[in-house]
Amino acid sequence: MINLVLFGPPGAGKGTQSDMIKEKYNLVHLSTGDLLRGEIKAGTPLGIKAKELMDQGQLVPDEVVIGMIDSKIKANKEGNGFIFDGFPRTVAQAEALDGLMSENDIAISGMVALDVDEEELTKRILKRGETSGRTDDQNEDLIRNRVKEYNTKTAPVANFYEAQGKYKAIGGVGSIEEIFTNLCAAIDSL
Repeated sequence: MINLVLFGPPGAGKGTQSDMIKEKYNLVHLSTGDLLRGEIKAGTPLGIKAKELMDQGQLVPDEVVIGMIDSKIKANKEGNGFIFDGFPRTVAQAEALDGLMSENDIAISGMVALDVDEEELTKRILKRGETSGRTDDQNEDLIRNRVKEYNTKTAPVANFYEAQGKYKAIGGVGSIEEIFTNLCAAIDSL
């Protein structure tokens, strides 16, 4: 069983790469962004609150995200493993995820991070915003705020997994295929 955290700032290519990783390794894809967007589309109270926060470039509260993740783990325990995309975003979430995994008699195998500089991230997200319909993908100030949030709150999660010997960084610039090949090499080494 492989339980992988795919890590990187907004626009690093996690969504693109996670789809390919999910297919190759037959993993259950847990994207907090997709889960939250599903709640938003359904117009649930959680979705309405999440949209307000996301439109401001802020993170959704831990207890909400952790509850959604716990449900998905419990519903998919018999598979080949999980790929976590966009979670954990804070050290507190990483600790909670380790706790959830332990409660379910599984563990995180490793974290693979996509490294991309801020200017490239901004270009990618603005380009994505042309077709995504997401307001937070169309405003450069919001994008830069999201990257700043990532750098201050999310990047320390890498240290959490590095201290466990479970962290690998991969260059996130290049062709999709080159990045995927490098990711697979890192995953296979876990």
